[in-house]
Amino acid sequence: MINKTWSRKFLAMSVAAAVLSVSSMLTLASPGARSGELSASGDVTVNGQKAISGGTIFSDSVIVTAKDSSATVSLGKLGRVELMANTSVKLNFTDKSISGLLDSGRARISTPAGVSVNLTTKDGSVMIDGSQATSFTANIENGNTMVNTEAGIAELRSGTTVTKIAAGESGVAGTPQAKKDDDDDHKLSGGALAAILLATGGAVAAILWSIHRKDTLSFGGTVIVVSPTK
Repeated sequence: MINKTWSRKFLAMSVAAAVLSVSSMLTLASPGARSGELSASGDVTVNGQKAISGGTIFSDSVIVTAKDSSATVSLGKLGRVELMANTSVKLNFTDKSISGLLDSGRARISTPAGVSVNLTTKDGSVMIDGSQATSFTANIENGNTMVNTEAGIAELRSGTTVTKIAAGESGVAGTPQAKKDDDDDHKLSGGALAAILLATGGAVAAILWSIHRKDTLSFGGTVIVVSPTK
């Protein structure tokens, strides 16, 4: 009887220890296992794999949207990240922060108060301190990074330059590339323009000479008109 009692106690203690061990493992793993929900439209990939709406996004994921495609990552209490067409971004998130590397395209990040953001591009980084709810859009275009703030205050850092961008304002970082003039194909070279002007001047001179000759013939003699031979 005593042996059975001790056996039951030992079994109960073993089960309790196993449950406690699993619970501790889950608790330790939860920060790294934080996830979000993906809403995809068009051609969207996550870590190189085709993604569909309703899929799970984990921290340290690379999301890419193709032409005419978009994606939204809902992160619960952290906020959400919206990706427009032709965008590539690597996202990381913890309990109170969102960070990412925007390689191309345009992303809009909206967060409540208490959540900090650090979005990095090749030109600099966009920082949100989390003191208030914030929404901003970062767009990589023509060799620079443009930031537009819709709510709160975003801080654009590029080298030693720090620009605070309030709601309704925008800022730019980077060295813009020279834009190709759409009218380049319609412009004339100097030689072509000179040739056209010369030809035009010659035509005008011929017309004036013809008029002068006609006036001379009208007042000074008989005008002979040659009819074409039939």
